Formats: sequence, C-alpha cells, structure tokens
Amino acid sequence: MPHLGSMPEPKDKPRTLLTGWISRLDLALELGLSVDTLRRWEAMRTGPPCVRAGRKVYYRRAAVEDWLEEQEQAAPRRRRSGGRR
Repeated sequence: MPHLGSMPEPKDKPRTLLTGWISRLDLALELGLSVDTLRRWEAMRTGPPCVRAGRKVYYRRAAVEDWLEEQEQAAPRRRRSGGRR
C-alpha cells in the first residue's frame, strides 16, 4: 500500500493540467472550421464556452460536446417537399 508522498506507479499516466481541454486551433481542426470562425463565435457569444489563459483560448471538451448536442436539438427539422415517397 503506497504512503503519502510516494511516486505514482509507472503504469499510471501522470495527469496534466490541461487534461480535458482543447486549444482553439485543435478544436477548429476537429470541427473543420477556421480559427477565425471560432473567434467570431466567441465575440458573438454563440459558440461553445471557452476560457482565456493569457493569449491562449481553451475549450473544455465536455462543454463542446454539450454545446454540439444543444445545436442538434435546436436545429429545426426540414420537411421534405415534392418527390416520390
């Protein structure tokens, strides 16, 4: 049984401060958007919530997932018109 102050087991990955967070550039790449689009959304307060650390902007992955689900629910369903059934 490990005691306080002992080193973590080698198989355990050390947890970093930014675990669960993603940079603006990385989020833009994952969503297929430009960094400018994310910047514009932040200015208009329409995109996923973010935090600033100096000049860097980070998004919490869970918050981005929640925001994406909200967008899906808010999107109106398009009705098909015309065509065959």
